[in-house]
Amino acid sequence: MAGLKIIEDKPVSLAELKEEIKDIKKRDEELGFRTAKVSDYLDSIKVLKQKESEEIFSKIQKLNIPRLKDAQIMKIIDILPVNMLELKNIMQAYATTVTNDNLEKILEALADYLPKKK
Repeated sequence: MAGLKIIEDKPVSLAELKEEIKDIKKRDEELGFRTAKVSDYLDSIKVLKQKESEEIFSKIQKLNIPRLKDAQIMKIIDILPVNMLELKNIMQAYATTVTNDNLEKILEALADYLPKKK
């Protein structure tokens, strides 16, 4: 693997990853071991559609929350927290402080994409 060069380092959501794997399946006859494992995992969990993921990303970005990075937004989209406790648990993984008011705004942005309660 010598000679490989990283061109871009950007976070992707699980929805984007799932679409990329679909493209790889079309292009190649057989998936590699790791790609097949990731594909199996993505098939076993609920993943938003790529369009929905992009919509949520833009909604959260438009909130202009200080110090909130793209990687953190992607993690929020992948997990889709349903309450403040879950969102705080996600944010604890990062060294970023976000106010409760801003966390509420994020939850409001996610509300349309959460599973409906029965």
